[in-house]
Amino acid sequence: MLKLFRLLPAFGLAFTLLLTACDQNQVYEKNIDFDKYTWSVRQKPAFTFDIADTTQRYDVYFNIRNASDYGYYNLYVKHTLTDPANKQVSQLLHQMLLMDAQTGEPRGKGTGDIYDHQFLALPNQKFQRAGTYKIVLEQYMRQDQLPGLMAVGVRVAKAAAPQP
Repeated sequence: MLKLFRLLPAFGLAFTLLLTACDQNQVYEKNIDFDKYTWSVRQKPAFTFDIADTTQRYDVYFNIRNASDYGYYNLYVKHTLTDPANKQVSQLLHQMLLMDAQTGEPRGKGTGDIYDHQFLALPNQKFQRAGTYKIVLEQYMRQDQLPGLMAVGVRVAKAAAPQP
């Protein structure tokens, strides 16, 4: 039975990958797991993705996986986005609500005590140059170690056409 519980995160990841594999608008998606389910302030996961079409608008999402024993209802994450010439395009602090502040009920999709969230961080993003972009994420919670955070990721997808 214990082995089954250890496999649940893998099944959740496989299910998520299966769902996103069918998405024609997806340009990039990658998630990075944290050792011991803890995000250290020193860990700054970096994600690189290629943009070929500069006429297209893109939505950039942040993926968060947390256990129910994560100690806060929110998570502050700072991103730094750089272009192919390594020039900073944007830097912003994001607050993501993982649980309802009043009730403590988890948000996101969950199996057991594990919850997956996808937050639209940079909507309708315009990339000026074709090439490889890099986005670095930093936890900004004023705590060196954040137990209960299992993984973080980035997803880039073509933005939906504006409605007339």
